[in-house]
This record gives sequence, C-alpha cells and structure tokens, in this order.
Amino acid sequence: MSRTDESDEHSEADSDGNMGMGIALGVALGAGLGVALDNIALGVGIGIAIGVAIGAGLSNQ
Repeated sequence: MSRTDESDEHSEADSDGNMGMGIALGVALGAGLGVALDNIALGVGIGIAIGVAIGAGLSNQ
C-alpha cells in the first residue's frame, strides 16, 4: 500500500469521525431544545440537521 493510499484512508476515517461527532453533538443539543419546547421528537430532528451541518463543516477542514 502506498503512502497516498494510507493518507486517503486516514482522511476518510477522520471525516467519518467528524460526521459522527457532529451528529452526536446535534442530537444532544436537539434533545435539550426538545425538552425546552416540550417536543423531544422535534428537537432531536432539528438537532440531527444541525449535527449533519456541523459534521460536514468539520470534515471539509
């Protein structure tokens, strides 16, 4: 395996980790928002959308 293949695999794993971290953070924030709005499902849905945006932003860096 060449060094470029290893680098590609490493960066792909990092972007997957960033996406997962972003979604987890979004769900946590969304659950708190859902409790505040008395609608946990709505809060978690919004949180997932925010988490995907955060994860995509982190993986583009």
